[in-house]
Amino acid sequence: MLPSVSFVLSSLLAATIAQSTPTPPTSDISSAPNFPSWHSSDYMCPGPPDVYAVRPSKGKGLGVFALHDLEIGDVVMREAPILKIDPPDYVRGTGYPMDAVAKLVRKEFETLSAADQEDVLSLTYHATPAEEATMDKLGIIFRTNAYNTDEQIGLFPKIARINHSCRPNTSYYWSKALNKRVVYASRAIRRGEELSVSYIGLLSGREERQKRLDRYGFTCTCEACSAAGAARQASDARRVRIHRGFGDLEPALTLDAPAGEAERSKARKHARESAHLAGLVEKEGLADYYAKAYRIAAISHARIAQWQPAAVFANKGYVLKHMEDPGSAWTAELYSLTASFVQSWESELKNGVPAGKGKAQK
Repeated sequence: MLPSVSFVLSSLLAATIAQSTPTPPTSDISSAPNFPSWHSSDYMCPGPPDVYAVRPSKGKGLGVFALHDLEIGDVVMREAPILKIDPPDYVRGTGYPMDAVAKLVRKEFETLSAADQEDVLSLTYHATPAEEATMDKLGIIFRTNAYNTDEQIGLFPKIARINHSCRPNTSYYWSKALNKRVVYASRAIRRGEELSVSYIGLLSGREERQKRLDRYGFTCTCEACSAAGAARQASDARRVRIHRGFGDLEPALTLDAPAGEAERSKARKHARESAHLAGLVEKEGLADYYAKAYRIAAISHARIAQWQPAAVFANKGYVLKHMEDPGSAWTAELYSLTASFVQSWESELKNGVPAGKGKAQK
């Protein structure tokens, strides 16, 4: 667990952070370490122990639905893999050789109890007629439902029941400490609402997303995909711009102060673009990408010594990553950046140095 930040924010500083931080909500950095650790074995989601139910979902077979209101960060599921494999060598252009995958899966499957085997065989899967005629059914089930777990690939029957959305309301991560995959609410979810995750990367237009979802055997009808023409075009355009923004800005990240007017001008442009990028990600509701966008915006503003937005963006990213996984390298980096940027901002206020006139810190 990271230590508490020792510095004290002035009332002006704390108020400015609070006023300038949109959804998703963040907190004062001094209170962030008090978030419950999802790596703690005794951590429980607030409310009734059963936070979801599996029941029929129109047009989707089965789905997972919230039994009561959930707030951002509430844990929905923590599930250990019912089986996992060390995958064979990946073949560029074709992926993992499915014959080899199926053999590995069957070997693990045969060690399971009868009840666990039934859970695996009950999962939905998609295959072409030719695949069904020639491939082991277990391999097809695994291909459709498995998730990466660091260097292995695992099958999680409960999590596999959560349907896809191109604007999902939950996110997930693999906890090596718990040996479990953790699913949590990435926005407020109302009682009775269906829970959703993303099966694919989301930074492309609807047509490209649908092509990538073909392997799962369904046509996505989520909020983003079923929007009317103009709204869908706007959503697609935002996603393409977000993808391009990450590609343009992330490789250029540095805390080295720009040398010369040309570099300073470029750095100022990157700061403006990074703030716009964060706004696009928020507008599109892509919670899985919030922290990444906030980190880019924080470092881009720090490079030109705009400490207020740098501190706010870094703090927002830190709170999200701490809530997800307190021990991750991402969390540690954003903690360090937040502390450094807030100190520089506080010094700027005390010394009366106009914003943007300080020196970027490494």
